[in-house]
Amino acid sequence: MEKELDLTGLYCPMPIMRTREEIDKAQLGDVLKVKADDPAAEEDLKRWASRSGQEIVGIMKEGEVITVTIRRVK
Repeated sequence: MEKELDLTGLYCPMPIMRTREEIDKAQLGDVLKVKADDPAAEEDLKRWASRSGQEIVGIMKEGEVITVTIRRVK
């Protein structure tokens, strides 16, 4: 299953907290597309995924907005 989470307008630590909440609800193999415009979001999400054992499937930037695609693997 694929879900999209729009976190534009939210700043640290909210993008990580909301992403973690959604991943915790997801089933193994589910994909979450996280959209954010916090300048720190890309690095924060990559670090969080690494620490929590989740897989970054892709990162796409469109202007100020970054979309980080994460697959739940743990």
